[in-house]
Amino acid sequence: MSIFSDFLRSLLLTMILSFITPIFLLLGGLISFILIGHLPQLAALGQVCSHQILQFLAVFGRGSPLEGCFIIGITCSFVGALFDTYASYSSPK
Repeated sequence: MSIFSDFLRSLLLTMILSFITPIFLLLGGLISFILIGHLPQLAALGQVCSHQILQFLAVFGRGSPLEGCFIIGITCSFVGALFDTYASYSSPK
């Protein structure tokens, strides 16, 4: 039973980290472009890039950037869980 609980703990940790990582990357990029938009020389670049990121997220979220961010996170979490399952299955016992 210990092997199964270790597997579930590893799977849960992988799913959580795989969910959080793309969200932090997307939001970090969005926040950095918003901050760049406050600089006088780079205001146009920051606004255009932040608008493009929001449009990209809206495509995945049926018009809502927040929902798109969650969809990307859930998808990455699922892929991470599949990879962890494969890695634990193919590792020598």
